[in-house]
Amino acid sequence: MTSSQMPSAYNAADVEQRIYEDWQSKGYFNATIEKGKEPYVIIMPPPNVTGELHLGHALEKAIEDALTRWRRMTGVPTLWLPGTDHAGIATQWAVERQLASEGTSRHDLGRDQFVETVWEHVRKYGGIIHEQSRRLGISADWERHRFTLDPGPSKAVRTTFVNLYEKGRIYRHERIINWCTRCATALSDLEVDYQDIDGKLYNIRYPLQDDPNSFITVATTRPETMLGDTGVAVHPEDDRYSHIVGKNVVLPIMDRPIPVVGDDALDREFGTGALKVTPAHDPVDFEIGERHGLEVFNVIGLDGGMTAAAGKYQGVDRVDARQQVVAELDQLGLLGEVEDYRHSVGHCQRCSSVVEPLVSLQWFVNLGGPDQPNSIAGKAYAAVANGDITVVPERFKRVYLNWLENIRDWCISRQLWWGHRIPVWYCSACEHMTVTIEDPDKCESCGSSDIVQDADVLDTWFSSGLWPHSTLGWPDQTEDFDYFYPTAVLETGYDILFFWVARMIMLGIENTGQVPFRTVFLHGLIRDATGAKMSKTRGNTLDPLELVEKYGTDALRFALTTGTAPGNDLRFGENRLEAARNFANKVWNASRFVISGLEGKSGLEGWYDLKDVQHREDRWIISRLDQVTAEVSESLRNFELGDAQQKLYDFIWNDYCDWYIEMTKIRTRSGEGPSPLPVLAHVLERTLRLLHPFMPFITEEIWQSL
Repeated sequence: MTSSQMPSAYNAADVEQRIYEDWQSKGYFNATIEKGKEPYVIIMPPPNVTGELHLGHALEKAIEDALTRWRRMTGVPTLWLPGTDHAGIATQWAVERQLASEGTSRHDLGRDQFVETVWEHVRKYGGIIHEQSRRLGISADWERHRFTLDPGPSKAVRTTFVNLYEKGRIYRHERIINWCTRCATALSDLEVDYQDIDGKLYNIRYPLQDDPNSFITVATTRPETMLGDTGVAVHPEDDRYSHIVGKNVVLPIMDRPIPVVGDDALDREFGTGALKVTPAHDPVDFEIGERHGLEVFNVIGLDGGMTAAAGKYQGVDRVDARQQVVAELDQLGLLGEVEDYRHSVGHCQRCSSVVEPLVSLQWFVNLGGPDQPNSIAGKAYAAVANGDITVVPERFKRVYLNWLENIRDWCISRQLWWGHRIPVWYCSACEHMTVTIEDPDKCESCGSSDIVQDADVLDTWFSSGLWPHSTLGWPDQTEDFDYFYPTAVLETGYDILFFWVARMIMLGIENTGQVPFRTVFLHGLIRDATGAKMSKTRGNTLDPLELVEKYGTDALRFALTTGTAPGNDLRFGENRLEAARNFANKVWNASRFVISGLEGKSGLEGWYDLKDVQHREDRWIISRLDQVTAEVSESLRNFELGDAQQKLYDFIWNDYCDWYIEMTKIRTRSGEGPSPLPVLAHVLERTLRLLHPFMPFITEEIWQSL
């Protein structure tokens, strides 16, 4: 393409699809194994299979593509592996809503038919987000695309479960769990969002069994749970109550005697110093109940209604039961002061329903703790504390370590139908559990064929936690796994440091004996121009595909990644996009000017590798080019992409365009030698290379013309 064929203004729509198809058809993104060379590997965070591209995805992909292209251009064997997550709760919920709109439900269909319906949904919508991602020009190795329910990753999931079970690190137990009545499944602690809400604090008087005129007063925000109380706890050294420890009080409404127990965990200064103990519906109460052998009554069911254990309130919704219980306590003269009370309440991250703590039989991973060096959590703690894994920015290292210092066992079972079904089969004849990678046809203990698989599926984050090694072929010793693992960089948002990053570190070390990546690079969240969080309900979201149509891919990528530091949130508005588009136009116009000046000219020999530059203006721009090249490379090594681009912006706009090109115009008109054309071409070509990882389309189009 000559300068006369270059449009006067850069039109992204005319360029991007043509160039991307050319790149793909020539296999430029496909990784190759080059023995003796250390590869640079990024495993792309897998988006939800039926999700659609949002600005957070665009930021993540712009960053990862820049790092990948930079390393590839330096001659390093590079793999950027894309994939998709089956997203258990999110995908199942989407299909259930679709079924509800058709007047049916998963229970009407039955498990097998429902799962097939989800697969149909996935086949229909599952490729959309990656097709959208291609619009961003990302140089991922699409031939290695993986899905969490592919045979390979599925084998890795079962292998991990069985190995952990055989080591005694996976167990099944009745424990207090977070239960979402809307999604009808258990939630891990990380899937619960806590929100401050205005509620009431109810003071309730419990009469002593041997002296009905004397009372002990407890306070609660959830009076409906008192129907399941099996004790009252006080501090054993609290003088107010030491004389009644070991005695019984009568539980109002239920008329059931329950013991007063002394427990050192009680805070004597909080409230009345007495705590109603409902082991089935509060994690602290559950632990107190276990210490004192208290009974467990589930008075709230999985559907959010009161159970038979709630007596006369059986079948009443938990919300209605609260008001009715309070009214009855008032009638009985046992309701004390009711105070306004602002407190933190757990909500389901997916559907925002209030989470109900319930005792339930679930599967857990015993993670241990940082003080146990051979435990899962202990090894994950040491990997970061000892520097085997570097966290960028460094401040998140302490956040990660603090979380592991307070970690609890991980509830991994989910009451869903879509996902990796737990590989455990129960024998009806001898009650033995067969835990195996391959589907068995009989009980491994008694040989009976009357076996039934566990109905639950695994937490989505269990399979995602295997992503860096399961996508490369583990547990098989594949060529890809041998060469590309461990990976170089895990890049993602800081908001899933615990959800995903910590689990990959834990399970990666557990399964392979090696850290899954050398560096964790965390980006911030995208906010609107005022700093508010973007959400559809606020109406302040921006569709990245619409922005691509309006401003071009390069402008979007540049706007998202310039002028921000790792881990910092980004205020994003169309003013950033306009500035990025203006910069793209500046690059285009400067390039047209240079290319037009080169056409038909002689004396350009050696422009690619200049020797013995004489003119001081030429020496100045080359020295600035060398300086900015070193600075950009150093910034990229330190993951300061925003800083690298700002330096490039300043060099191109100010030094090259506004100073050097203007000076060459004067020299050219005056006929003063030597000709600046070789230097103009040299600096432009080198600058396009530096800019290419960030703005791949416009730089490729110009470079091909040059």
